[in-house]
Amino acid sequence: MSINGDYISRLTGNDYIDIALYNKFNVKRGLRNADGTGVLVGLTRIGDVHGYIMDEGEKVPVDGKLYYRGIDVEELVAAAAREKRFGFEEAVYLLLFGILPNKKQLEDFSALMGNSRTLPPNFAEDSIMKLPSRDIMNKLARSVLTLYSYDEDPENQSPENVLRQCLELIARFPTIVAYSYMAKKHYFDHESLIIHLPEAACSSAETILSLIRPDQKYTRLEAEILDLALILHAEHGGGNNSTFAVHLVSSADTDTFAAITAGIESLKGFKHGGANIKVMGMMENIKKNVKLWESEEEVSAYLTSILRGEAYDGSGLIYGQGHAVYTKSDPRAILLRDKAAILAEEKGLVKEFNLYRLIETLAPEVFRKVKGSDKEICTNVDFYSGFVYTMLGIPSELFTPLFAVSRVSGWCAHRMEEIISGGRIIRPAYKCVQPRLEYIPMEKR
Repeated sequence: MSINGDYISRLTGNDYIDIALYNKFNVKRGLRNADGTGVLVGLTRIGDVHGYIMDEGEKVPVDGKLYYRGIDVEELVAAAAREKRFGFEEAVYLLLFGILPNKKQLEDFSALMGNSRTLPPNFAEDSIMKLPSRDIMNKLARSVLTLYSYDEDPENQSPENVLRQCLELIARFPTIVAYSYMAKKHYFDHESLIIHLPEAACSSAETILSLIRPDQKYTRLEAEILDLALILHAEHGGGNNSTFAVHLVSSADTDTFAAITAGIESLKGFKHGGANIKVMGMMENIKKNVKLWESEEEVSAYLTSILRGEAYDGSGLIYGQGHAVYTKSDPRAILLRDKAAILAEEKGLVKEFNLYRLIETLAPEVFRKVKGSDKEICTNVDFYSGFVYTMLGIPSELFTPLFAVSRVSGWCAHRMEEIISGGRIIRPAYKCVQPRLEYIPMEKR
């Protein structure tokens, strides 16, 4: 189908809304207040993102904190490292049930997840291999919708049934993503088709690495840092775009598969889950154009060019810097950065890691000079996550799907919360600013 230019000009002309009208009617664009804080639209007990405090009506920057069910995520990470175990399954349990599991509960839950990773009979062949996609997020969304047809009770929205559906989806996401990637490599990249069966005894991180690598081999450190990434991406409050999408769609009283698919399609966007891909593109551009990676002067000058829209993609954005909530620091970025330093040593990529660290150090001052603003700018988790995945040999087309493998646990927790405590369909208002027009008969147009 070809679209003629007439259609485009009329479309853009009639869909344009003067920004002054938003101010006139006090519309909170992006559900953001004038000071950058989010409009309060709901209550949750699941996750809390703490990046500032309000003092006499003013936003005061503080070090960032992320809480899962009231527990500091840094404590979850530290405990898993101290006890030399993987922590993602514990985080999932906490998000879903609101308490920390004891040793037996965690073992039983991990076993339940491990034994549920296998897809329904013929699902991989019929739904994934026969209908591959170039985009893994697209395939993940279609697979989740297709699982509706394999479910024994898809429309039952009792908490017990929805919990069963959620547990199955969380367990199956690594397998769906891995198989979708392998199908994409075979049918679109013309490589050999290699499919492994998931091992029930493996953690989520180990399962992912095992399923996407032809030889199924990985080091303990590789699995640990992927496990860390999964923990850090599992939940981020009810207001992030994909989680809010799950709340929104769940409030309409639809099925679990439809609600989770809404989250996937939101996360697919470059302004949300695809942000780390933007970071990687920018970093490749910096590495090509900055001769001395250790030079503060040269790196700072190029960052200035990027911020002024004179370099890289012309957007005027230094990707991976700044956050909607965090001000002084993003705790996820700090945790991932510290683990990335160890992996960089193992992979012989210390020079590249040091470039990331230098950019993190220089970016706030570059912002102050170019923008003339004292606003606190911190490095966010997207800045390091792509680098970590690259060191793990994970291709860029899997960056956002891995985010989904983690965040589905948060989506499911919020869906359960909406079902149990929501009760009303989410229905905000839109002000129509189109003037009234008279209908013109065909012969007079």
